[in-house]
Amino acid sequence: MNKTFERAPAPTAVRGACPHDCPDTCALLTSVLDGRAVRVQGNPEHPPTDGVLCTKVSRYTERTYHPERLLQPLKRVGPKGAGRFEPVSWNEALDDIAARLNAIAARNPEAIVPYSYAGTMGLVQSEGMAARFFHRLGASLLDRTICAAAGGEALVQTLGGKVGMKVEFFAESKLILIWGSNSIASNLHFWRLVQQAKRDGARVICIDPRRTETADKCHEHIALLPGTDGALALALMHELIRNDWLDHDYLANHTLGWEQLRARALAWTPERAAQVCGIPVRQITELARDFGTTRPAAIRLNYGMQRVHGGGNAARLVACLPALTGAWRHRAGGLLLSSSGHFPLDRAALHRPDLLGTRRPRTINMVTIGDDLLRASSPAFGPKIEALVVYNSNPVAVAPESAKVVRGFAREDLFTVVMEHFRTDTADYADYILPATTQLEHWDIHLAYGHTDVLLNRPAIAPVGQARTNTDVFRALAARMGFTEACFADDDETLCRTAFGHAVPFDELLDKGFARLPLPDAPFANGGFPTPSGRCEFFSERLAATGLDGLPDHLPNHEVPGSDARFPLAMISPPARNFLNSTFVNVQSLRDIEGEPLLEISATDAAARGIASGDVVRVFNARGSHLCKASVSPRARAGVVNGLGIWWRKLGLDGTNVNELTSQRLTDLGRGPVFYDCLVQVAPLDAARA
Repeated sequence: MNKTFERAPAPTAVRGACPHDCPDTCALLTSVLDGRAVRVQGNPEHPPTDGVLCTKVSRYTERTYHPERLLQPLKRVGPKGAGRFEPVSWNEALDDIAARLNAIAARNPEAIVPYSYAGTMGLVQSEGMAARFFHRLGASLLDRTICAAAGGEALVQTLGGKVGMKVEFFAESKLILIWGSNSIASNLHFWRLVQQAKRDGARVICIDPRRTETADKCHEHIALLPGTDGALALALMHELIRNDWLDHDYLANHTLGWEQLRARALAWTPERAAQVCGIPVRQITELARDFGTTRPAAIRLNYGMQRVHGGGNAARLVACLPALTGAWRHRAGGLLLSSSGHFPLDRAALHRPDLLGTRRPRTINMVTIGDDLLRASSPAFGPKIEALVVYNSNPVAVAPESAKVVRGFAREDLFTVVMEHFRTDTADYADYILPATTQLEHWDIHLAYGHTDVLLNRPAIAPVGQARTNTDVFRALAARMGFTEACFADDDETLCRTAFGHAVPFDELLDKGFARLPLPDAPFANGGFPTPSGRCEFFSERLAATGLDGLPDHLPNHEVPGSDARFPLAMISPPARNFLNSTFVNVQSLRDIEGEPLLEISATDAAARGIASGDVVRVFNARGSHLCKASVSPRARAGVVNGLGIWWRKLGLDGTNVNELTSQRLTDLGRGPVFYDCLVQVAPLDAARA
C-alpha cells in the first residue's frame, strides 16, 4: 500500500534591515510561516554584513513575540510613575490626545515637545511623518544630540561632513588604530575586516580607557584617561613633525591651516601628553612611529571618545591625522567615524520643514530635558513644557542626571504620550502608552553610518495585537487636529520612495533589499573634501566666525580626574555587549548573558576601599548615588571605573542606573552629552551606611 506524505510548507523569506543604532546596518531575512516570524537571520547576499548577525538581533523574534509586549493602548489611572494603567480603544486614546494637544497649541504650540532618538534608525518610522506633524503644529524643535553630536560636528568642520574611507578597505590596511571603539561588541562586521587584515600582517592598536574585549585581541592597548584623546593626537602630530613623517605635497595642496596647526602641535611634547593622558611616553612615540611610517594606515574612530567636554575638538584633531601623512591617498588609508554624510538623503522632502511657514520655534536639547522639564515659563526659555510625545526613546533611563529627569516626568501637569513596545521606565510616567510596531511589522528605509549601502525594510508580518506604526499614529493625529495638507496622506511606501528620490534606484531596493552608493574607492586621494575650501580644514573659518577657536586644541574635562578630593575616580559607562543602549534589556535570554548591573573597578582602587568582586557598592557624587555589584577586573585601569550598560532603572538594585551620576553639561561642539566626563566615589554599601 502506497502512502503519500505531504511536504511541510517552506517558510517565506522577507528582506529587511536591522533598525538598531549600530554602524553595521545589517540586511535581514525574516522567515515567515503561517503569518508568524519563525526566524531572523542575516542576508548572505549583502556584502558588508555577509549573512552574519549579532546575538541581539538574531533573537529578534523573542522581542517581537515577547510575553510582556504592549499590544493595546493604555491610559494612566494611578499616580505618575506608579505604572497603573487600564486598556482603552485606539479611538478613545487618539481623540483625547488630539484634544489635549489642540488645547495646549491654542495657547502656545511650543509648550509641546517631541522627544525621540534612535530606537529605530529607519528614516520613515523615526521622523518621516513625525517631523511633518510637529512642523505643522509649530511645536518646539528637538536638538537630537544625545549620542554623536560632537563627533559629527567635528567631521563637518574638518572634512566637510560625516564622510570617510570605505569600510571594506580596512581589510587591506597595514596599521589599524581602533580609537574609542569596542568593535567586537558594537561593530561586528568591521571586526571581521580587522581579522582579515591581521592575518595579512597588519598591526592593530586599540586606544580606549577600558581594556575591552577588542583591546584583548589587538597587538597593543593604550589605556589613556577619559577625555585626553586630543592631547594624544597633538603629541602624535608633534612626533610626525619632528621626524618629518609628513606628506608635504598633500599638506600643501589639500589642507587649510597647516602652519597654525603645526605651531600648536609643537607645543605638545610626548612628555606633556603622557602626563595628561596617564600613559607612558614610549607608547606615544612608538604609536607616532607606527602611524608615520606604515602605509596604508587607517583609523576607526568611534563616538565614545567624544562624550566629554572637549570631545568635538578631540575628534577634530584625530580627523586631521590622516592628512598629515597623506593616508587618504590610499583606499585602505584614512579615517572612518561615520559614513552617513555620503548618502543623498532628501531630508526636506521627507520632513517638510516648509510646514513651519514663517514660525521659528525654540529648540530644546534632549540632553538637558531634566532641567528643562523643571523650568517655569520665562522670556528666555519660552513657555513651560506642558506636553511630551516620546517615541523611539527611553529618556528616563538614557538621559543624564536622571533624578531630575524623573522629577520632570513625574509632574502631574505634564501630559505625556509614549509610543513603545514595552513598559519601559519612561512608559511608567505616561498618560497614554500607544503600542508600536517592531521592525518586522512595517515599511522603512535605512542609510548606514558604517558602510555605504541603502537598505529597504519590508513588513514580514502583520502588526501583532493592536500595534500601529509611528507613521500611522501621526497621520491619525493630524487628521483629528484638522491638518489637511496632502503630505499627511502619504503611505509608508511613498515615504520610503521620498527619502532619496531618484538618487537611489528604488526598483533595486525592492528586488535586492539594498543598493550600493556609487563612490570612488579612495574618495579623498586628491583632496576634494566637501568643505567650503575643498580641503581638509585644520583651521575652520566657520568656527572662527562664531567666536570659537578655529584651530582644534585639547580641552580638559569639565570634571578633571584629581580635581575633587571627594570624588577621586573617573567613571565611564560603555554599552553592555548584549544590550543596545536601553533596548533588549528586557529580553530574558540576553539579560541572563549580561548578568546584572556591574561596576568594573581596578584591583588597586578596590583594595584601597576594601571592595571585593560581588560586593554591593554605592557609586556616588554630588548629583546622586547608584547601587550595583562590583567586579574587580583588569578591564578597569587605576583611577577609572566602568559602569556597564544602560540598564532600565526598575531593574537596578535601588531603582537607579548609572545616569543618576552623569551631568547635563554639554560638549564643546555640537551641544552633545558628556556621559564619560564624570567623577565619582565608590564605597562598600556597609561602609556607606556606617
